[in-house]
Amino acid sequence: MTVRDNLAAIRRQIEAACARVGRDPADVHIVAVTKYIDAARAQEVLDAGIADLGENRSDQLLEKYEAIGKRATWHFIGTLQSRKVKEIIDKVDYIHSLDRLSLAKEIEKRAVRPVKCFVQVNVLGEATKHGLAPEETVPFIEQLRSFSRIEVIGLMTMAPHTEDEAILRACFRRLRTLKERVQALNLAHAPCTELSMGMSNDYEIAIEEGATFVRIGSALVGSM
Repeated sequence: MTVRDNLAAIRRQIEAACARVGRDPADVHIVAVTKYIDAARAQEVLDAGIADLGENRSDQLLEKYEAIGKRATWHFIGTLQSRKVKEIIDKVDYIHSLDRLSLAKEIEKRAVRPVKCFVQVNVLGEATKHGLAPEETVPFIEQLRSFSRIEVIGLMTMAPHTEDEAILRACFRRLRTLKERVQALNLAHAPCTELSMGMSNDYEIAIEEGATFVRIGSALVGSM
C-alpha cells in the first residue's frame, strides 16, 4: 500500500469516527510520525497531502529537516532533553512533550518566537511513561504565566498499549476533562483548546473522545 492509499483509508476511518459522535472531520489534524522512515518516504507523506510531520528524536528531526525544511510543519513528539532544545527550537512549530519547568525555562531562553506547546500528562501514572500527573497539570500551567515564548495550546497523552477499549476511553476522557478545566481558567498563555492523543492502534477511539491531533505512524507510513 502506498502512503496515499493508507491516508485515504485513515481519512475514511476518521470521518466514520467523527460521524459517530457528531464531530467535524476538519477539526482532526493528522500528524504523520516519521521516526521509522527516511526523508524520501517522508516526502511521500507531503506529496500525499499531509504537511504535519512528527519526530521523536532531535537527531532524526534535524536529518529530515535538512532534506525537507519548511515544506513541512514540524512537531516534536518525543521526550525532549533540555540540552537539545537549542538544536531544534527554531525548526519546530509544535512541541507535544512539555512536562517540566526546566524544559520550559530552556524553551523560553532559546525560542525567538512563541512556540505552540502541549503539556504532556501521564494520565494513568504508568511507570514507563513521561508526563505530569493529572493533579500536577493545572499548577504547572499556572507557573508558565510569565513565559512569553510558550503558548500552551493543549494537552497530550500516550494511552496504554492495550486492546481494552474501556481503559483507552478512560484515559482519553480524563485528559479531555483536564483540558476543559484548564480552558475554564481563561489563561491568556494557555488557551488549551487542543488534545493530542491517539496513535495508529487507537486513534478512532481517541477521536470519539475528543482528540484534535492524532499521531499516526505505522498505519500511514509503515516502517523501513
